[in-house]
Amino acid sequence: MAERIASQLNKKVLVVEKRNHIGGNAYDEYDEHGILVHRYGPHIFHTNSKEVFDYLSQFTEWRFYEHKVLAKIGKELYPIPINRLTLNKLYKLNLTSEKEVAEYYDSVRENRYPVKNSEDIIVNQVGVDLFEKFFKNYTKKQWNLEPKELAPSVCGRIPVRTNDDCRYFTDKYQFMPKEGYTKMFELMLKHKNIEILLNTDYKSVVDGIEYDKMIYSGPIDYFFDYKYGKLPYRSIRFEWETYKREYYHFAAVVNHVDFDIPFTRVTEYKYLTEQSSVYTSISKEYPQLEGEPYYPVHTEKNKKLFNAYYEETKMLKNVLFCGRLGVYKYYNMDQVVANSLKIFKTIIRVV
Repeated sequence: MAERIASQLNKKVLVVEKRNHIGGNAYDEYDEHGILVHRYGPHIFHTNSKEVFDYLSQFTEWRFYEHKVLAKIGKELYPIPINRLTLNKLYKLNLTSEKEVAEYYDSVRENRYPVKNSEDIIVNQVGVDLFEKFFKNYTKKQWNLEPKELAPSVCGRIPVRTNDDCRYFTDKYQFMPKEGYTKMFELMLKHKNIEILLNTDYKSVVDGIEYDKMIYSGPIDYFFDYKYGKLPYRSIRFEWETYKREYYHFAAVVNHVDFDIPFTRVTEYKYLTEQSSVYTSISKEYPQLEGEPYYPVHTEKNKKLFNAYYEETKMLKNVLFCGRLGVYKYYNMDQVVANSLKIFKTIIRVV
């Protein structure tokens, strides 16, 4: 938003950031062993939008990268999303065609209509056993809620496949910024009209600044001083480890779906960067309630609370709310970019 307003409208923009760095949760940096790590967990760029890809290509070169994830049950590793290879390994089957896999799903799935929650949407596709093995415990750890307490969209984001495609995403454009996300954002903000203020809560400076419009991407409930109560988020505590060996495990991300393992996933960043080093760095993710707000918790109760705040935004003429926290919605990175470009087009019309 800052880049578009500065470069296309030739207006001055002040970016106020509470943290000590730009880039939000997509911030990356080199650790003490020279490994480029994502400080807030793995961010994998993928999109089907040529507009989004072309826009970001102004600020970075790309490196082709297709993300792969394994799920660990006991001591065994299985491809995720669930596909033909997963089923054959897990149940010692010999399914050889997509038709056979589809017939297998049909034989175990439960018809649940209407689909009301995250349990329904998965059981409706793959049945109870696969749901319990791959989704139930992981979801409970991640959200501290049973899948049946969460909206269908939470677990419904993960596809179920009949082929043996082990890629996590199937989008047309799957790349990583060649020099990392932070470098891309630095180029995006490198404009004479853009000033950056780090380590600053916007509320501490807003009264002393004259502005035409505010683009607000912080928590919407904080903007309104929590007048209707706090919107819940799930946060993550990261534990970082570095090993003097080429690789720690067999994929960029391993999901730990057993409930007795306290962390949800382990990311090995060399897979994302394709760096050559005698060291490798990993992060383990421990979901928690307190801390930085990462994931909006999508329940009916929270939806009503958000709507109360959203109604308040309609009375403000010079503030635009965007981003995951601003609209209390789980966005992928490309969706954030697409939505920001869309909002910018509405700004053009009123300027």
